[in-house]
Amino acid sequence: MTTTRYGALLRGINVGGSRKVPMAALRDVLTGLGHSDVATYLQSGNAVFTDSTGADESALATALGDAIHERFGFPVDCLVRDAAYLKTVADACPFPAASLQGKQLHVTYFSEPVTPERFAAVDQEAYHPEEFRLGDRALYLYVPDGLGRSKLAQALSRPRLYKGLVATSRNWNTVVKLVELTRD
Repeated sequence: MTTTRYGALLRGINVGGSRKVPMAALRDVLTGLGHSDVATYLQSGNAVFTDSTGADESALATALGDAIHERFGFPVDCLVRDAAYLKTVADACPFPAASLQGKQLHVTYFSEPVTPERFAAVDQEAYHPEEFRLGDRALYLYVPDGLGRSKLAQALSRPRLYKGLVATSRNWNTVVKLVELTRD
């Protein structure tokens, strides 16, 4: 029986006092779904687990979202990505991650591949030195003054850009930690 290590990325929980999902309860939900070696990172919806069912990422994400909805009474968008994908995203970063602070670099993970055409209306030159680049179901965002002051991040948060997608962002420190936690 093969086992695979995964990262689960939950969108929009434990922000501003609403949609509370305690990490201990999230670990219980994942264990209840039959996963092992479950751990969470921070309070913002990051979990790792080992799965031996052979289900694909989409099925794992759907099962997790359904279980969270049943337990807490509200829907939560979930993305599940295997260890190899998480490492590939980190390794493919087009920015000099090693020389930046974690708050200066972010990755938005998408449920599906995205094309440059989706973001064509965002004039990157207008936001320089901030910039973004697309990767494999990911968007890398460089914001030298941090996300809270970023005009580009505001432009990229327009709902129409993400229509039909599940999208959730993590700062670079979390990206690196998820790679570490999913390592075999």
